[in-house]
Amino acid sequence: MKQKVGPLKIGVAGALFAFGNSSCTQPPQETRPNIIVILADDLGYSDLGCYGGEIETPNLNRLAENGIRFSYFYNASRSCPTRASLLTGLYPHQAGIGRMTFDQQQPGYRGTMTYNGVTIAEVLSEAGYQTGMIGKWHVAETPLRPDQRQWLAHHVQYDEFAPKDNYPTYRGFQDFYGTIYGVVNYFDPFSLVNGEESVRSVPKDYYSTIALTDSAVSYVNRYTQNDKPFFMYLSYHAPHWPLHALAEDIEKYENTYKVGWDKIREDRYERIRQLGLFEQENEYLSSRQFTDTWEENPTQEWDARAMAVHAAMVDRMDQEIDKLIATLEANGQLDNTLILFMSDNGCSNEDCQFYSEGENDRPAEMRNGEKIIYPRQKEVLPGPENTYASIGARWANVANTPFRYWKAKSFEGGICTPMIAHWLKGIQQPKGAVTREMGHVIDIMATCLDLSGAEYPTEYKGNPIIPLEGKSLNAIFKTGQREGYEELCFKHFEEKAFIDKSGWKIIRQGITKPWELYNLKEDRTEMNNLADQYPEKVKEFEERYLLWENRALVNPRP
Repeated sequence: MKQKVGPLKIGVAGALFAFGNSSCTQPPQETRPNIIVILADDLGYSDLGCYGGEIETPNLNRLAENGIRFSYFYNASRSCPTRASLLTGLYPHQAGIGRMTFDQQQPGYRGTMTYNGVTIAEVLSEAGYQTGMIGKWHVAETPLRPDQRQWLAHHVQYDEFAPKDNYPTYRGFQDFYGTIYGVVNYFDPFSLVNGEESVRSVPKDYYSTIALTDSAVSYVNRYTQNDKPFFMYLSYHAPHWPLHALAEDIEKYENTYKVGWDKIREDRYERIRQLGLFEQENEYLSSRQFTDTWEENPTQEWDARAMAVHAAMVDRMDQEIDKLIATLEANGQLDNTLILFMSDNGCSNEDCQFYSEGENDRPAEMRNGEKIIYPRQKEVLPGPENTYASIGARWANVANTPFRYWKAKSFEGGICTPMIAHWLKGIQQPKGAVTREMGHVIDIMATCLDLSGAEYPTEYKGNPIIPLEGKSLNAIFKTGQREGYEELCFKHFEEKAFIDKSGWKIIRQGITKPWELYNLKEDRTEMNNLADQYPEKVKEFEERYLLWENRALVNPRP
């Protein structure tokens, strides 16, 4: 198979990305929109320029300037549950992902996406859409093998990375190029699949973000040769660890982060204020979660480099999105394509330097036998293929400015992430608008149904289907508001949260912890716990949360 295509001879800066200009080809007669969902992995709330970040993201910024941004857009706190919810419109446990197991051989977060739910691709393909997926799947059980370390290093080969009936091509996608597992080497990814066939080797100049985009571009070029609309799910690995980036992209940020955690965080906050992302005008930057200072940090060089690699990964993703948008424009499809860009959860605090190499999805060595360095003492700078590193909690706290916490937590830093919607033909709000309507990844299915005219089934391929949880975002695109949820609920491991339609939120950080209470309308960054002041609210919300747990299959079932 052809894994990389030649570079496009067009660029975002050129006329092909002049929004609203006449297209090079005539659009088809089909009036239903194309839909592209782009999912970043572990992206921080303020990593993008249009959300206050210093990272260069001109193409995503331009989508935001000509579309709308969500200030309150929620996920399921972690990669696999968010992906299952996005694809099915169900809460994670309903979608089959979310049970924590205590198997000593395979501890942690397990699950395979249920057949009592349908994917967007399954429903839209029935409605006449072409369907393609590119990138990270991560919703299929992937049992460990006795020779897992050798497998991860490509020293042994198997035909399946999970049962093939759980691959994307069995869940409604006509085309698939990407990985079944969650963590990959960006230069030589494990579990890479084309359709249903394992990809045994990649070119020497391979880089995941580029290869995925090249496949997306080729899909668009093919799909636009007929009158049928298409749905495409582009799920990047970036910027999830390991910190792997191209040297020329890292170089752009070589000195950016040498000023330290506080300076970057404060500058992001000021830009967020200028952008008007939140309704609050008073001070809402949460306190930094660590008391150590950059000046006394003994590993400044390594830490500045780590964040520079993270920025380079985000920057490269933005550069590649340039190619995709330009391809839509060249094919006359940009105006009538809904592009949704979001992240699966907040930036991660994981410190993979201290993980055991060769475990689960973390290789111990490369294909050529060279040992991979997990720099426990930060003795080797991150970025190259032979290193596996992550930015850690301190930079994650910065990436999620102005919030507290990070991935896997139910505070806003874990469950609230950027969401950009761009659709020139369909969004009727002022360009560049910020909506404070609450949205959730479960809304993506409902939005696709609304725009495509497809019907959500009660039964699919002999399986009874769980009723849809999400609500369409189309009313927000048209009028700026919609009838929202009475409540949104969250459960990840022992982290729990409940948000009432009024903006009140309760959080519980574990079974031994008390509920905390916050008023997001007045305290967006959760700095003032009001549980002692309003115990009756805590009790009411807890009772409603427990009803949701029973309804949403959170509690174990036989």
